Amino acid sequence: MRQETKRNFTLYYHDIFEYPLTKKEISLWQPGKKLEGEFVKPVEIEKKGEYSFLKGKGRLVTARREREKFGKRKLEIAKKGARIISLIPFVKMVAITGALAMGNAKVSSDVDLFIICERGSLWITRLITILLLDTLGVPRNAGGRVERDKLCLNMWLDERDLIWDRKDRNFYTAHEIAQIIPLTNKDNTYERFIRQNRWIGDFWPNAVGKTGEIRRKEIKEKSSSSSVLNFLIFPFELLAFWAQYLYMKPKMTREIVTPTRAIFHPRDWWGRLKTKIDEILYP
Repeated sequence: MRQETKRNFTLYYHDIFEYPLTKKEISLWQPGKKLEGEFVKPVEIEKKGEYSFLKGKGRLVTARREREKFGKRKLEIAKKGARIISLIPFVKMVAITGALAMGNAKVSSDVDLFIICERGSLWITRLITILLLDTLGVPRNAGGRVERDKLCLNMWLDERDLIWDRKDRNFYTAHEIAQIIPLTNKDNTYERFIRQNRWIGDFWPNAVGKTGEIRRKEIKEKSSSSSVLNFLIFPFELLAFWAQYLYMKPKMTREIVTPTRAIFHPRDWWGRLKTKIDEILYP
């Protein structure tokens, strides 16, 4: 596939998010083999300073710079939240996701956090986290609302269940995973997560790089004391899961809620994006 074709796709994809790119970012977000066999319709490109964008979209450069300023405040909020959440011993990773991870959060945006928990502790960890944040008066979103500068704990995984479902593997999901920024990372959990989702390299190979390439011996094995602890908390974990599941069930739409994952993204972002992407792709 020609480099021009890849560049056009990259710029068009990020234009959907109103995000002009530098030369380095165009290289970083080159599409992979999942785009092979497709042809991208020509798009007209313009430049302003270090940024490239679709013709007539020069205003996005100013918007990006403004959002980077908003992001500095939101990043500090995320770091504070991560420090508090990581005090809970079952928390293995806390990471920034969404627009903030790209430095593209609007002033009205909340602060999306992704949390990976010790095996067999997701739901008791989520409950403790909510109680801890509320007790300390840390603002957080609840009930699907989006409120400025509040923490949004919208993605939780048990470390036993890190691999993304095949049906949800696409350019959007791969990008969201590749762009996350870990703030707390115990026992190489971030690296294990990326390594177990190597499929994202089929979509954005340069963005993955060597992130997940750690040797198995570098991953700390579970201690026997940890296994005993998991056994002891199992009844409480089961109770925490069913209590929270039954509370959320009447309000659920497309959320994913299982004993090992809780993903609160009720909107079908890929469905919306695919329609726009298909406008420049043809067989």
